[in-house]
Amino acid sequence: MSRIRDIRVVGLEYAMPEARAYGMARGLTSRRGGGIVHLETEDGIVGIGEAWGPSRVTAAYLDVVKPCFIGTSVFAQRGVQRMVHARHYHFGTQGQLTALFSGIDIAAHDAMGKLLGVPLCDLIGGRQRDAVPVYASGGYFTRDADQMAALARQLEPHAGKGYPAFKIKIGRSPADDEARVRLARRLIGDGAVLTVDSNGNYTVDLALESMRRIAGYGIGWYEEPLAPQDWKGYADLRPRAPLPVAAGEALYEGFDLRRLIDGRLADVIQPDLALCGGISVARFVGELCAAEHLRLSPHVWGTAVGLAAAVHWVASLPDYPHAHDVPFPTLVEYDIGENALRDGLFTTPMVARDGAIAVPRGPGRGVELDPGVVARYALR
Repeated sequence: MSRIRDIRVVGLEYAMPEARAYGMARGLTSRRGGGIVHLETEDGIVGIGEAWGPSRVTAAYLDVVKPCFIGTSVFAQRGVQRMVHARHYHFGTQGQLTALFSGIDIAAHDAMGKLLGVPLCDLIGGRQRDAVPVYASGGYFTRDADQMAALARQLEPHAGKGYPAFKIKIGRSPADDEARVRLARRLIGDGAVLTVDSNGNYTVDLALESMRRIAGYGIGWYEEPLAPQDWKGYADLRPRAPLPVAAGEALYEGFDLRRLIDGRLADVIQPDLALCGGISVARFVGELCAAEHLRLSPHVWGTAVGLAAAVHWVASLPDYPHAHDVPFPTLVEYDIGENALRDGLFTTPMVARDGAIAVPRGPGRGVELDPGVVARYALR
């Protein structure tokens, strides 16, 4: 039995000039980052995970719960998480504690794969495919005066590169949504799926107006039309929506994600493995979605570590309820915004080629951090 000897968090941040900030309807950012969790076993194995959000807060939570993990089996760390959530229930599950647990869980699975000498995807269900299709996630709002020109600059370099789907940001107004969708469809052509994301900036009436205005442009899904806390709004919206609804990136642990699934409040469920509880919660969500015959597409908007976890998870998912003919594959989000922590963090970068990412074959995650890049972007 391999026991946990140490856990630590290294905060990373990539800062851009404020003029290059980009983002969503709720606001822009000039900084990308996350907390990289290092979990070391008594065998000298080091597993790596990612915790979404402010890394200094993540590290502060680690100070509180770390003694609970030290000396326990790396294979049993999920039980430790459950115990902490039960004992410290006043902390809640919708916050940075669960983000920390996500990073620990991903790191523990990486360590387990290394200990057993098998890739992460084989550890959690078996490799179902050697490459995972991704969608190009960009089309951000920026500080440019001409937002249409900015949108074109973001999409044009990636059009015709083999991506099966694209995603753009909307949510400032239904009229603006239609203008952005019209331009995006013209730029990417008719062959690729176009999805949109308002990041919960609308109420039900505005979301419906937006959907009606863009429904004729071949929209694959409409992501986060409402705030994640608007449960009744989603229950009201989905039966009336002329487009498939996607949601789940801002939901923590299986409790809220199950509420989304059981209520059939969305057509596409989008857990973020660096936030929702890691590989363990993703596997639970995957089984629930299979039971309810709902689609999945993991949200990824952090570092390459979270991207690698999502790729391995999707690589392990069966095609059920489909057999040999899959109408539309499960896609992983591939952010195309400026972010040095996505392409430069591994010694062998996980980059999309012809609209897919090859699933690493080495043990655990199968790709290693570049120490020089980590040192360059580590928060002091």
